[in-house]
Formats: sequence, C-alpha cells, structure tokens
Amino acid sequence: MTLTEQYLPVFDTMLGTLDGLLAKAADHGGDALLSARLAPDMLPLAAQVRIACDQVSGALKRLSDSTFTLPDDDDATIAEARARIAKARAAVKAQPVASFVAPDAPVELNLPNGMAFALSAQDYARDWAQAQLYFHVVTAFAILRNQGLAIGKAEYMGYMAKYAKAPAPA
Repeated sequence: MTLTEQYLPVFDTMLGTLDGLLAKAADHGGDALLSARLAPDMLPLAAQVRIACDQVSGALKRLSDSTFTLPDDDDATIAEARARIAKARAAVKAQPVASFVAPDAPVELNLPNGMAFALSAQDYARDWAQAQLYFHVVTAFAILRNQGLAIGKAEYMGYMAKYAKAPAPA
C-alpha cells in the first residue's frame, strides 16, 4: 500500500469529521465557541482547527510536491474555520497519487521549540502527521463536548456509516 492510499483517505475523513463537528457548533453557541478551551494552558478551538489543517498541509509538503499553504492565523468565525477545512480537503483530493515520495524517503521535521527529527516518510506520516491530526480533532471534539454540544461517538466516527449493514436477525 502506498503512502497516498494509506494517508490521503485518513486526512480527508478526519477533516470531514472536524467539519461536521463545526457544523453542529454553528447551531450551538456559534463563533464564541472558537475561543473555548479545555484548560487554561491549552489552545482554543480555533487553534485546534488551524493546527489540524496545518498537519495535513505539512504532510502534503513533506511527502509530495505540494505547494498548498493555509494562512497562519486562527479563524474568527465558524464559517471561516469550515472554509479552511474545505480548502485542506480540496488539496487532499487534488493531490496526484504519483507525486508522493517513497515510504523510506528521508523527512526532516523541525519544531518551533528547537526539537528536530529525522524520519522516513512512512514514519513521519504514521507517527507524526496522522497522530497530530487525530490529537487536534479529538481535542476539538472534547472542547465542543465540554461546551455542551450534544455530540458523541456517532459524530466522531460518522464515516463508519458507509460500512453499516442490517442488524443480524434475533
């Protein structure tokens, strides 16, 4: 399985989950929710959305020939945050399969705090980009749940509906 087959669907699915959560947020508290946090020392919802999208953008840049870029600032409205997600999803869907590097290609990851990592493309995609994307989507879910949204596993894993079959007879 190639990196594109393995990770592009994950990126699109989790961005879709995040978009669905924000659609529900628009009907429950709206734009004010973007400043909500789980704890005082954690980033607000707007930053969780931005960073989730940034993980996808960064992965596309490190793993392919993508030049896709998103703004560095947090969105002020739910509509702007959803537009950011839509742009990231469009970039994922437009990414040519053949443009991805080999799984063993070297990837450098330099963090703003000065830490640096040398990984293979496969390790970067699995251990960093995918893990970070899940972390920030789950944190966005937790913030919204904490703010009183009536959401649960069905909203987080709504994509599983495509695999559902009729219940077994009793």
